[in-house]
Amino acid sequence: MTKDDYFSDLNEKERDIIVYKGTETPFSGKYNNHFDAGVFICRACKNPLYESNSKFDSGCGWPSFDDEILGSISRHKDFSGGRERTEICCNQCGGHLGHVFHGEKITEKDTRHCVNSLSIQFKKYNNLSKIYLGAGCFWTVDAIFSNTKGVYMSQTGYMGGNIVNPQHNDVRLGKTNHLEVVEIYFDEEIISLDSLLNIFWANFDSKNLNKRISDIVSQYTFAIFYNTDEQKEIIFNSINSIQKKWGQSIDTQIKKSGDFFRAEEQHQRYFMKNKINFRS
Repeated sequence: MTKDDYFSDLNEKERDIIVYKGTETPFSGKYNNHFDAGVFICRACKNPLYESNSKFDSGCGWPSFDDEILGSISRHKDFSGGRERTEICCNQCGGHLGHVFHGEKITEKDTRHCVNSLSIQFKKYNNLSKIYLGAGCFWTVDAIFSNTKGVYMSQTGYMGGNIVNPQHNDVRLGKTNHLEVVEIYFDEEIISLDSLLNIFWANFDSKNLNKRISDIVSQYTFAIFYNTDEQKEIIFNSINSIQKKWGQSIDTQIKKSGDFFRAEEQHQRYFMKNKINFRS
């Protein structure tokens, strides 16, 4: 298949970006604030380019990734605009994606692929399950589960409140009634929900349920938000089992999941970004 074949079905806006190396207006793209679990592919040739767990919010106005699928991207010197940059293109069809930058120190990999939304398409992973866990400060919960085998992606955020798009400072001050939670996508062929819950209980002291040391605040309430009736049953069975083990009741909110609002980027992988040694 030739490049013309790959590009033949593009509309005018897509062709302007992918073929003629244009740039879409910042903050206008479909995928700038898209954080679901799946893979981003080339819009022209459908070549897989980026896993969604490499996507982050850089604040630049375009989708940002700190890693690529091996062999999917080619790099070229770009002297347009009176300065040298590194252009990134799909390695299969040569379609323009955007540019890559280093040295900004936004993520541990210190890399930002700045990509036009019109150059890519998102394909959701349908084999993953999702659960929301709240257990005090979400930095800690994220650190535990982001390194758990079978967890594809985890991200911190807010759930259960009464406003849209809450900001951390308002949540922290108890103004929105949101809880700090972590959204966890996991592969049940590798790790079951029951096993995740065992990790959940094992990492949090029963004496400090709904507490953080020397700091009792509403957003740190212990909570589990489920998505299906099957998950609900597994959760209640897990709680009954751990209550018998601990010999005490557990005051944990169990609720159907609602709208999840991803936390600001500085709260994603907090310990890793700030080089804080964490051991679960």
